[in-house]
Amino acid sequence: MAASLPQKPGMAGMPSQQQQQPPHLPPGAAPSAGQQPMPPQGALREISPVFLCRIGQETVQDIVTRTMEIFQITRATQLPNGVTQSQATYQDRFGKLQEHLRQLTLLFKKLRLLYERCVEMTSDLKEGPAELVPYAGEELVSVRVEPCSPAVIQERNEVLEKLRQKNQEMKVLMDQMRNLLWDINAMLTLRK
Repeated sequence: MAASLPQKPGMAGMPSQQQQQPPHLPPGAAPSAGQQPMPPQGALREISPVFLCRIGQETVQDIVTRTMEIFQITRATQLPNGVTQSQATYQDRFGKLQEHLRQLTLLFKKLRLLYERCVEMTSDLKEGPAELVPYAGEELVSVRVEPCSPAVIQERNEVLEKLRQKNQEMKVLMDQMRNLLWDINAMLTLRK
């Protein structure tokens, strides 16, 4: 059996994304439809933050899906305003709602653990996440701009010049349209 991931304290309860092959299958047998094939042993030891972020993205998608299902269940539920519905229907919907909420809490815990693990693995980076993506209302930190090649600068200047010309043409057209509408409105006013 392959070596398992070294887990951070508190990650033992996190559902594993990579399922191991059951012991009753021979080593060359393919896993069942619900299981993913095992990656090589070296891949288990070196899990990158990118892989964890991909798992986090899938977790966020699961959270959104579960939340939408909760909204669909609540939208389909009628308020008990004198209409008698079967108690079994309400109990079934209530059970589904409770299960979705339980799954949501587990997914949020999993997302939190993935986030903490990513932060732990990327703590040696020079730039922190706050420097990469500014929060609303924060001052923007000046970004060091590297010099561009002359070809890029020339292309930028050409595009800017084309943009200025197009803007000038549009301004002329807008002035002509404004004058035409003014004349039409003046003629309509004189007719009355």
